[in-house]
Amino acid sequence: MVPTLTTIRDALTGYLSQQKMTINQFAGQSGINSGTLSRLIHGQQPIAMNHLERITRAMGLPEDHFYSLYVEECFDHSPPTWRRLRPFLVRSAELGRLDCIEQVVQQLLEKLTYAPMLFEVAEGLFQEGLWQAAELLYKNVSDSEKYQNSERLALCQYRLFRIALGDDQTRNLQAAHIFECYLDKLDEADQLDGFKHLVNVYYSLHKWEKADKLAQDMLHLATLRYNLQRQSNRRMGEEKKPEKPLCFYIYYSHLMRASICEEHNDFTSALKFVSLYTDTSWIQKDDKEAKRTIAQFQEWGKANTLLYQVMSGKQDVLSEYIEHISTQRDELFVALSNILASANRYGWNVDHVLERFADYIPYQTYATEFGEYNQLIISDQHTRFLVELAAYYIRNKRNEEFSFVLQSLESASKINNESIALACINMFEQYRYEAGQEELERYKLLIRTVKNSNTKNFYSASSSL
Repeated sequence: MVPTLTTIRDALTGYLSQQKMTINQFAGQSGINSGTLSRLIHGQQPIAMNHLERITRAMGLPEDHFYSLYVEECFDHSPPTWRRLRPFLVRSAELGRLDCIEQVVQQLLEKLTYAPMLFEVAEGLFQEGLWQAAELLYKNVSDSEKYQNSERLALCQYRLFRIALGDDQTRNLQAAHIFECYLDKLDEADQLDGFKHLVNVYYSLHKWEKADKLAQDMLHLATLRYNLQRQSNRRMGEEKKPEKPLCFYIYYSHLMRASICEEHNDFTSALKFVSLYTDTSWIQKDDKEAKRTIAQFQEWGKANTLLYQVMSGKQDVLSEYIEHISTQRDELFVALSNILASANRYGWNVDHVLERFADYIPYQTYATEFGEYNQLIISDQHTRFLVELAAYYIRNKRNEEFSFVLQSLESASKINNESIALACINMFEQYRYEAGQEELERYKLLIRTVKNSNTKNFYSASSSL
């Protein structure tokens, strides 16, 4: 019977015996001083992270082979020290060993003094994009401080909100509801970014009133900070900075309120907001970041001024709008979506536009010259674009109509958008007698997927299938 190894030292001793190696020979192979190696083997010195890496590599084993045993090494066979645990947590995150992180955190948080240190590690992992591991740390720190009502608790909840956002709109709404309770506990710089992300979530969920209220709150806070900074002539380097220049949040509030007016077909009000986010008369700080922000909103203002005229029914402006956006490769998807919506609303024929930009159908991008569009909003708009394209093809008796209805239904199911999924179902049912057998079979498969999304209305809408 092979004995069970209980420590890293057991494994190393067994390896030396099996390979008939001396401590000096293994010291040369691993790069660890022979005296240090001897003390490690005899338990006279704790195994540091760099020792573990060298031992594992010299034995020809995967890097994380001893990680579970190393947790025991750090707690059971020697006193825990942050100098060893911090690099272990970071490397465990990089290797995806969430189980080891969980084991370490559960033991450390028996003492609340470790909460600030674990939070600091979580922040580093968040910035590195290691969000799964960061999420685990944020949740544990948050649980340990749930009665503290601290800024750190609020920051944990903010990061968890950011991590939770994805294609599932139901989950996004739940995450937004939880985070909102902590928003006013954040530093004002983080509050501004929190407002921005919440506006994006509620806008993508078509909760226009809520998105508008949050946009106004963001405008109020950003304006206060901007005026205070201007009056006191303080440098932003003296305090925490938001992700963007302050003027961005002021302009972005107006942009989102214009977009909400657009959703209500109130293009007159939308144009008033355009004039607000293209006004530069109040800008005092004209550094590189501010100039970039101004250029971004000036371009959007120019395009949206033409767009809102098109969407209000002015077909004679369509050509000018098309020429304006034709050179903006990364803007074309959004532009085509709006052109199709207008064509369906007013019965226009835009075949020439679809032919000209055929390579962008159903193209989807988040990137622009000035940064990325919000992914939640674009995912939602992409789904709506497919519906508009399907409706346009149905109206014009094109063969591709069912393909785009089904693509839109599939996309709506992925992002859990009930209203668009129902629109697709109703559209398909209205014209299903024209569908081919292959399209009917695909439709049945998609309906099963939609039903599994736990949305009650889907059952009633498709109960006859």
